[in-house]
Amino acid sequence: MFKQEITVAAAVENLGAVTAFVDRCMEELGCSVRSQVQIDVAVDELFSNIAYYAYPNGSGTATLRVEAAGPDCVLLTFIDSGIPYDPLSRPDPDTTLSAEERKIGGLGIYMVKKSMDEISYAYEDGKNVLRIKKKL
Repeated sequence: MFKQEITVAAAVENLGAVTAFVDRCMEELGCSVRSQVQIDVAVDELFSNIAYYAYPNGSGTATLRVEAAGPDCVLLTFIDSGIPYDPLSRPDPDTTLSAEERKIGGLGIYMVKKSMDEISYAYEDGKNVLRIKKKL
């Protein structure tokens, strides 16, 4: 069973290292280019949100676990001990409005929700745990 993880400081400067880690995992799992691009966009959005918002009064870490979730399916789990926040609780942006009319924020997580097969959030043992699943 494939399972690997990386823990880094929750800082936007570490996005490249996190993306490289994910890309190595996806290659090892035989991920299609299309799925890998969608996963990379999701990782960029979710890790960036942790880096910018999880630790407003200091610094902390973020862990990303990548594991096979059955045949041709991958599960990515983002874990941080920052302030509790469920990004799935926000209403989806109204994409029928023009960019000028729309409220700021929420478009990135909306894109993640649309491109992944499953997404879930839980606050467990003092940690934010966000999981995304993608069929490869």
